Amino acid sequence: MDRRTATKVLVALLVSPVLPAPAQAAAVRSLADFEAELDRLRRSNHIPGISAVVARGQSIVWQKGLGLADIASSRASEPGTLYHLASLTKPFAGTVLLQLVQEGKISLDDPVEKYGVKIDGDSGILVRHLLSHTSEGVPGSRFIYNGDRYAMLTSVIIRIDGKPLVSSLRERILDPLGLGETAPNPQSPAFPYSGKDRQTYEARMATGYTFREGQQVVTAYPSLFSAAAGLVSSATDVAAFSMALDRGALLSPQTRALAWTPAVGERGKVLPYGLGWFTTRYKKLSVVWHYGLWTAISSLIVKVPDQQLTFVVLANSDGLSSPYALGAGKLDSSPWARTFLDAFAAGGKPIA
Repeated sequence: MDRRTATKVLVALLVSPVLPAPAQAAAVRSLADFEAELDRLRRSNHIPGISAVVARGQSIVWQKGLGLADIASSRASEPGTLYHLASLTKPFAGTVLLQLVQEGKISLDDPVEKYGVKIDGDSGILVRHLLSHTSEGVPGSRFIYNGDRYAMLTSVIIRIDGKPLVSSLRERILDPLGLGETAPNPQSPAFPYSGKDRQTYEARMATGYTFREGQQVVTAYPSLFSAAAGLVSSATDVAAFSMALDRGALLSPQTRALAWTPAVGERGKVLPYGLGWFTTRYKKLSVVWHYGLWTAISSLIVKVPDQQLTFVVLANSDGLSSPYALGAGKLDSSPWARTFLDAFAAGGKPIA
């Protein structure tokens, strides 16, 4: 199906009877329970298809595709199905920038104007302020999630690394880790730098949908690519990226800890974002995470660093993220996150 014209096509609703979203995650005592709960959340949020992975240590312990990647052809979602990541691109780009910091090529305390970033009313905005979403108002004083501001880091990385952002991502993360399923948006000018065949790659992507008036409407994806959004990947590749961070393959332990430490705003207020990652406490657990939300796109990664646990779930509609206050840093608003954390990490014996 031609995605350029597909936005006009209505397709049959892919769900069994719709269930209301729960106020809190259901009790999960087995992997079968976990899978069933994710599928119930998928249906209640009108999501055609998801792919999800749980990793512990350096191994994937569970992976599954649920629902359909494409309704018209009845193509099932699989663990390796490709999805747009939207803002889950930020941790990848943030890692590149922190590598440049490690190499002494840039400082987090450099003014962004040093790298050609012009912001109206700039009153001392530093690289760390863009990376931590604390650039608005008095720089460093408060958290305001702003993808447009984060995207300005694209030109910073290009200026310092001397190559297109996609080339930096390939040379520093994707190729060394063998993440062959991850590339820039195929509709963007950056995609040819991936070295992939566009037609072959797009054939593996999930079709985007918007749930409207009881129907799943095929929806064209956005075409942009920057440090803020625009990568396409699989749940298994995102999990591999996460595990590489855990084993120190991408950042030193000190730099990684810096990325996962929350910024502190005015009057010592602890903010919900570090450097390229959200960070929070959940039932005494230290959790780092990120989400993505854009047209027909949603994604989520939740990490418990002390237990080296990772949960990745990607979807082909906005239903995984749009109902929840994730942009405000409220991870516990998501039953997807709570289901994972309560089952695998928080109290008692985690499910095997």
